[in-house]
Amino acid sequence: MYVIRRSPHNPLLAPLGDKQWESRGTFNPAPVMKGNVTHLLYRALGRPDALMTPAGISTIGKAISIDGNHFQNRRQFIIPEEPWEKYGCEDPRVTYFEGKYYIFYTALGGMPFGASNIKVAVAVSKDLETVDERHLITPFNAKAAALFPERVNGKITLILTAHTDEPPARISIAQCDKIEELWDLGFWEKWHAEIDQHTINPRRNDRDHVEVGAPPIKTKDGWLILYSYIQNYFGGGDRVFGIEGILLDNKDPHHIVGKTKGPLLVPEEIYERYGIVPDIVFPSGAILHKNGKLDLYYTAADTVCAKASLNITDLLNAMVPERRVELVERYKGNPILSPVKDHPWESRAVFNSAALDLGGKIHLYYRAMSENNTSVFGYAATKDGLKIIDRDKEPAYVPREDFEMKKGDPNGNSGCEDPRMTKIDNTIYMTYTAFDGVHPTHVALTTIPAKDFLAKKWDKWSKPIITTPENVNDKNMCLLPEKIGGQYMLMHRIGQQLCADFLDSLDFSKSKITRCIEIMGPRPGAWDSQKIGIAGPPILTEKGWLLIYHGVSVSTTYRLGAVLLDTKNPSIVISRTVDTIFEPLLEYERVGQIRNVIFSCGVIRRGDTLYIYYGGADTVVAVAKVSLKKLLKILLPDNLK
Repeated sequence: MYVIRRSPHNPLLAPLGDKQWESRGTFNPAPVMKGNVTHLLYRALGRPDALMTPAGISTIGKAISIDGNHFQNRRQFIIPEEPWEKYGCEDPRVTYFEGKYYIFYTALGGMPFGASNIKVAVAVSKDLETVDERHLITPFNAKAAALFPERVNGKITLILTAHTDEPPARISIAQCDKIEELWDLGFWEKWHAEIDQHTINPRRNDRDHVEVGAPPIKTKDGWLILYSYIQNYFGGGDRVFGIEGILLDNKDPHHIVGKTKGPLLVPEEIYERYGIVPDIVFPSGAILHKNGKLDLYYTAADTVCAKASLNITDLLNAMVPERRVELVERYKGNPILSPVKDHPWESRAVFNSAALDLGGKIHLYYRAMSENNTSVFGYAATKDGLKIIDRDKEPAYVPREDFEMKKGDPNGNSGCEDPRMTKIDNTIYMTYTAFDGVHPTHVALTTIPAKDFLAKKWDKWSKPIITTPENVNDKNMCLLPEKIGGQYMLMHRIGQQLCADFLDSLDFSKSKITRCIEIMGPRPGAWDSQKIGIAGPPILTEKGWLLIYHGVSVSTTYRLGAVLLDTKNPSIVISRTVDTIFEPLLEYERVGQIRNVIFSCGVIRRGDTLYIYYGGADTVVAVAKVSLKKLLKILLPDNLK
């Protein structure tokens, strides 16, 4: 599991209106270190030229930075000079190799742009101050070439995307003995005749499109390639531009030895979603620092340069199959609660349990479903967090109000669903989804004195009251266990957005929730692309509020991830896992009322251990453990602070 954190300085470079040559766009950044200075080459798009191209001419600019965030001394570095690049020089990738800098770029040699005039070229520089020579590389359509920074098994090695503009594109490997072979027509004619032998294929299906991104980075596990992965490029759904990673064998880069399970970055920020070409992130360079911090430089919306950082160890652990294990440890005695056929109210399913640590026990209020799909809450308890020592034979909480009494189909879903509990002072607050089977779902709030809860005086629950306005479909609500700035904080989901509201009072008889302050939403193309929702209420740690949340994919699989929220303002996301904490693997998680579901409503902290209580396949209750220290280290690595 790993996280990626965008630079707070983004965008690093944006177009400057007073510079004609880069007034429309500054993107596709290619960084290289020279001493302690970061030199950044980038595509600079000028204003339209009616006599050349209405899109504007691209050249390659250069800027420098001491800290890798603030760039200055912007100037043109490579401009069209040869006939094969007359209409533009685009998208550089730079590698320092055997004493020289090799800058591979896309050369546009004709109009209108097409496969016949879009090719790869290279500029060679000994000092990154001047260009000493340049050559046309491919006689065929290609883009995004990048040189490996050292020989592989004695061979000079190039990675490139062949036939990008006459798809399907192919990510391919070319190897030679002398650098001059890379601009030898005979070399490429022979290579192209055997292109199938040189191609690697990271695509998950034939609808997707791939393109080389950053130059390769050598790691102990393989050559790391951060590249562009476009889902549904050839149809089958909305196009999603993402950045993914593969590992190529250190001795034979034709073989993929590891890869990310999905995108590590997709368009979310405003500078990624709006620009010349909206909703694009595209990698073009990376720098690995000695402390294990990996800086990824990328294009946002084909307009600006941006940067995001990862912990290389965490990333590699997620990519190498032998080390890619789930962070949590499932209890071997799972499921801890199953339906009881002799109890009609919980004979069909038991799942999605709230959890409260009180009086030396962890108390579970779980959703129980009868054969006619009416949901109520049952009660159980555990001392060690794992083994159930107490379970009521009768429901602890049943529908009482009109908004949760069954209407419409007598066998349709209705009742009280998915509870979450919070204790503030001596009062326990419970939020839950109330559904009558006909109207939109609402979240209801009820309270009980802690002493009555411990005594199981379930009749002491207060009259539940709806928290949101009519006709607002609201779910997944919890109350933060501490006030924020003297106010109560509620988290809930409206539509696809997880949001917050800050309230002076929880008396919803006078007014309903009126705000939806956005915290976060689904990420397109990822495991949580369709919808998200909280698990239990967030837990305060020394690094922030830890929130476990569920995400739903296109395949409707429910998984769990983690988010770290700001201590003083928990509506601000500090860090969010790229991949999942865990996902449905075992039979009780994959087979049941709803297949492939892990859904949590309660998380308890005891020392360094988090107990995550979850519903498996909407049928049983299970529990898993995770080390808080390990989770926080991944969410907030020391080298990404």
